[in-house]
Amino acid sequence: MNLYFRLIWTWLRARMKPAITMGDTITMRLRVWPNDLDVNGHMNNGRYMTIVDLALIEYFTRAGFLPVALKRGWRPMLGGSMISFRRGLKPFTVYTLRFSMECWDERWNYMRFEFERQGQSMAVGYTKGAIVGKDGIVSSHDTHGALGERQASPAFPATVSAWIEADRLIRG
Repeated sequence: MNLYFRLIWTWLRARMKPAITMGDTITMRLRVWPNDLDVNGHMNNGRYMTIVDLALIEYFTRAGFLPVALKRGWRPMLGGSMISFRRGLKPFTVYTLRFSMECWDERWNYMRFEFERQGQSMAVGYTKGAIVGKDGIVSSHDTHGALGERQASPAFPATVSAWIEADRLIRG
């Protein structure tokens, strides 16, 4: 994370927004700034994932997870991501980022994100993350339970199932 001003701004704003539960979708209205650009004059491909980190901060803040994690010494860890770029975001363009936790297994939480501008999908993807404590990865059952949420994971979308299989094949 290198967008410290935006990180602080995101966290402060998230504290003023309504609480959410795991599985809810959040929407963030954002703008492409000059330091987001690459040499082609559109938002740098790597910047998308940094912006997704900001969405995760808002999500965890609004779900009440940040104080729980800090108290237990837990921290988020990215396990992988996949993204499909559809159209470039130009300088100063206002866009919307939709972010939700789609499903989870015993280790990983699978989150979907979509960058939109004027109703058009600009980029869409998934990221998987886990929570790590002093003894390694904390089970999804324990992390969700710490929030008082004990529901089972929603069904895995076909996209996530295919990604899990592709990840297994890559690792051999």
